[in-house]
Amino acid sequence: MAESTMIFKVCSKTVWEEIKQLPSWTGSPHDLRDGFIHFSTASQLAGTLQKHYSGQTDLVLLTIAAGTLGDALKWEPSRGGDLFPHLYGPLPIKAVISAQDLTGTI
Repeated sequence: MAESTMIFKVCSKTVWEEIKQLPSWTGSPHDLRDGFIHFSTASQLAGTLQKHYSGQTDLVLLTIAAGTLGDALKWEPSRGGDLFPHLYGPLPIKAVISAQDLTGTI
């Protein structure tokens, strides 16, 4: 994938408030269970929101440039055979370009 590819992580506003001052984040309980931090590309985001966040409110969309994560970021087949970005290691908070509120219920 191109170094300029943007990838996305969804988390709650509460989690974002807790982690934004930290040097890094090891991910959600789901990420910790799977051994990597799950991300989506722009084209995968709607499906991710529908599958994993339906009915939830107070979510934040984190934007990260994939190229800043180095070799710890792997592109692996997942839903529908699409290659999804998976980070095998903590997410450096300084890599987060923006945190956008996802208003309303997904």
